Amino acid sequence: MPKIFTPSNQVKLTNVSIVRFKRGGKRFEIACYKNKVLEWRNGVETDIENVLQLHSVFVNVSKGQLAKEDDLMTAFKTADHSAICLEILRKGELQVSERERTHTLESISRDIATIITETCVNPETQRSYPQTMIEKAMAEVHVSIHPTRAAKVQAKEIILLLQQSGVLPIARARMRVRLSVPSKDGKRIKDKVMAAFVAVDEDEWGPADWIIAGLIDPGQYRVLSEMLQAETRGKGRVDVMSLSEVVDADEVM
Repeated sequence: MPKIFTPSNQVKLTNVSIVRFKRGGKRFEIACYKNKVLEWRNGVETDIENVLQLHSVFVNVSKGQLAKEDDLMTAFKTADHSAICLEILRKGELQVSERERTHTLESISRDIATIITETCVNPETQRSYPQTMIEKAMAEVHVSIHPTRAAKVQAKEIILLLQQSGVLPIARARMRVRLSVPSKDGKRIKDKVMAAFVAVDEDEWGPADWIIAGLIDPGQYRVLSEMLQAETRGKGRVDVMSLSEVVDADEVM
């Protein structure tokens, strides 16, 4: 029975995502686990072993053809496959099928809707929206999801788009913060500090510090931080108690 001969520079892989990179007229590829490349680029996945199937550089992953060391030296000035894999992972073009692209876009879209649900409210009721309602609103304004940009960044842009469209009333949920201000400085800047609060639930003066806590609109956090830094010479402090104060949509009042 004849033996099957497999060349030493060929490796067969399955269930793989390919990242391709061209340099010096040569094409180089690396083999990655499905759906892991974008997670690594977005900082969700940090373990390279969960991203690369092999620490090897190919000229053609599908055919299992490994790159020659001479070509690697010419293109990358090194033959260190692990180092080259990292460079290709950072700079290369991810080859995806239509099915993979659809899966990625759907996953990112769900992540964006989750972020908006957790950080936004109906400004009239201060209640959060069900995620299904957020997803429906996103569809109505025809949002364009980018497959490689972080969901958090895209969520901020889509919140603005929803606000401008008028599809549904929506605003960033208020933050709960607690300030500690030296008493002598607090007396001087009290009016400016109080103006930043929507609601105050703690207001106490002590021999050394003035403590004030309550709700602010997210945009006021930076205003308060910069004010305390300038007016108290860094002695004042703003602590975030909650990033988003919302009443859950399913909660019975």
